[in-house]
Amino acid sequence: MFGKRPVSGGGNARPSAAASEKRVPMAAAPVLAPEPPSAPPPPEVRRSDEYYLTKSMIFGALIEAIDLSQLSKLDAENAREEIRDIVNEIISIKNVVMSISEQEELLDDICNDVLGYGPLEPLLARDDIADIMVNGALKTYIEVGGKIQLTNIRFRDNAQLMNICQRIVSQVGRRVDESSPICDARLADGSRVNVIAPPLAIDGPALTIRKFRKDKLTLDQLMKFGAISTSGGEILKIIGRVRCNTLISGGTGSGKTTLLNCLTNYIEPDERVITCEDAAELQLQQPHVVRLETRPANLEGTGQVTMRDLVKNCLRMRPERIIVGEVRGPEAFDLLQAMNTGHDGSMGTLHANSPREALSRLESMITMGGFSLPARTIREMIVSSVDVIIQAARLRDGSRRITHITEVMGLEGDVIITQDLFVYDIVGEDANGRLIGRHRSTGVGKPRFWERARYYGDEERLAAALDSSEVDDF
Repeated sequence: MFGKRPVSGGGNARPSAAASEKRVPMAAAPVLAPEPPSAPPPPEVRRSDEYYLTKSMIFGALIEAIDLSQLSKLDAENAREEIRDIVNEIISIKNVVMSISEQEELLDDICNDVLGYGPLEPLLARDDIADIMVNGALKTYIEVGGKIQLTNIRFRDNAQLMNICQRIVSQVGRRVDESSPICDARLADGSRVNVIAPPLAIDGPALTIRKFRKDKLTLDQLMKFGAISTSGGEILKIIGRVRCNTLISGGTGSGKTTLLNCLTNYIEPDERVITCEDAAELQLQQPHVVRLETRPANLEGTGQVTMRDLVKNCLRMRPERIIVGEVRGPEAFDLLQAMNTGHDGSMGTLHANSPREALSRLESMITMGGFSLPARTIREMIVSSVDVIIQAARLRDGSRRITHITEVMGLEGDVIITQDLFVYDIVGEDANGRLIGRHRSTGVGKPRFWERARYYGDEERLAAALDSSEVDDF
């Protein structure tokens, strides 16, 4: 009965009469369609083991009944309709008893399994989720509002989860299997993906997705949300515009990449910008952008292209700004060299808990890269290259704040001298456990990049922002 069935080109195959009575038509929706911001998140649905057994049986019959090679030639909408028609026939022929709502859920689940990312689809469609963390087939966590919570999403088994992981990474020309069990990749919308598979992951594949908002955040929105004060936001705009060499430091999930995206909005459209990343996630709006991405080694252990290779190659591509998604190794030396040799306005992020620690980490990364340079020489290079360090943090209530805008002043002896322009002070918390703090200017006179701001015509704006007595409570 379920021999391989060629699918029609228009996806208009008619189900049997019995299936037509049970079927409730539903317009096919594009994959990863965003919800309106005002819409509440869909309620979690707890499904029984019987539901998953039924779904597994119908899914197996569908694979027997459909010609997947023909299905791949259809667009998403027609392919979804074709699958719905055949699943309705299978439900009718096998006399599966379920309510209309259960049938619709089953149809959506199976369409997502075949065409999308299976049980992950409803989570990917929610714009309020920042991270999706899958710990094996039976446990999936999400981060909403800075807090981690368990969901009722589960996979049929670890094989289905592994299949979805392979589907994700194959789209960017990578693989994940026993011989290569660790992989970084990205989704079509730029969301960052990390997969670690057995035998390294003992309890089944572990999949982590760092999602990005579909409506890109701007500095004005960050000011509105309280991540930085109005005068502090003006300072950041000026830093981006006048081509200060900038490092953004912070812990995991503190918003470094989001902040880097915001700063790049103030790059002039006629500047040539080259980005270097492990998994391309920056989304610059300028017209003249070249995006580069590292490549892991192949099965034979050859063909690897490291971040340092990309940064060194950038220097031969006539860049005006170089932006490194994350500095984590010896490429720090090449980035500092680029900042110091005519590529003003270059930017990068790194993991550190304070501006002072960010400078120490830069020095450590250069030392670990095998450069046998005296410590003072490395510090002189850092001082002459880096103008500003912006510190981002995720606080214990889940909120994200820019806690420091710090400029690098110079050397006194062998010690790097820094100066805070803006800081964030925590002053207490409210009845709901939400932290209350304030951004304040430290009242410095002229920062080190004052002459640069004058050169670009932003001297008055910079003076107004620094002289502001505004203290914003958040």
